[in-house]
Amino acid sequence: MKIVVDAMGGDHAPQAVIAGVVEALKEFDVTIVLVGRTPEVEAELKKYQYPRERVELINADEVVAMDEPAINVIRKKRNSSITVGINLLKDPQYHAFISAGNTGAVVAASTINLGMIPGVERPAIGLTLPTLKGFTFLIDVGANTDPKPQHLLHNAQMAAVYVREVLGKKDPTVGLLNIGEESTKGTDFVKDIHKLMTEKVKNFVGNTEANEVYTGKSDCIICDGFIGNIVLKVSEGLMESAGTLMKREIKKSPIAVFGAMLIKSQLSEVKKQVDYAEYGGAPLLGVNGIVMISHGRSSPKAIKNAIKATMREVEHDIIDALQKEISSSA
Repeated sequence: MKIVVDAMGGDHAPQAVIAGVVEALKEFDVTIVLVGRTPEVEAELKKYQYPRERVELINADEVVAMDEPAINVIRKKRNSSITVGINLLKDPQYHAFISAGNTGAVVAASTINLGMIPGVERPAIGLTLPTLKGFTFLIDVGANTDPKPQHLLHNAQMAAVYVREVLGKKDPTVGLLNIGEESTKGTDFVKDIHKLMTEKVKNFVGNTEANEVYTGKSDCIICDGFIGNIVLKVSEGLMESAGTLMKREIKKSPIAVFGAMLIKSQLSEVKKQVDYAEYGGAPLLGVNGIVMISHGRSSPKAIKNAIKATMREVEHDIIDALQKEISSSA
């Protein structure tokens, strides 16, 4: 299996990317194809011992900055690590692409260069979130901020396939993120989606309210990319702020410090469950190729786990499964 990795993508690239790749090579049976500025990549690789026969280097002179307009990757930077890496997927010997770089650029380059799965009109980014019952899969978290009801129907169908095939949840339930449980709640747009999903989505459980996202009520939660990205950013901010507040209050009392020491292992487990690095990345679904988008702040651990998650997609032939689901429901 060959996984293509954007060596220049992310706030801490190429250092964090290379470190994560080396960790993955030690744990998994995979070949990594690193795309980026070869001199910089080679300089980082020299710091490590790793199986050289399972690493390939492909040069790409240009780098897409995190704050650049996504269209630049198409118009101005055709030799960027993102574009070069994604184009490799046109060759069947390369199985997937991972980047912690500019999300908009990855979405644009994937959509234009790989095309869409037949029957799917827009791509969507899905994300695994921890819940009180295990996990839920939230889609879309940023790829499509102005969708039509049909696009969210496709997202629901793709999410169910992903959760079933890759995450191993048999007969996953699907909920629609809304401001109330009743089918009459929400905008006309959301009501139209509710009606469409009621008719065409297996195991549709109706509306899921925002306070139920982390309860595990639904295995899949569907929303447009604008709302999904807000949910994601609010969640990240809340987790970080809660952690800071907890540390601040604990330090005020010697007794609290002692108590925290007694439950250190439990606190570590909670932190692990909410740490995005544990999940590695977010799959870009709908494009005709396996693409994983990692957090811009990805640590080596996050990169390693992104590779692990991507390998599962390849092993379960997720593209074929998605194609069959969409074609059968057309």
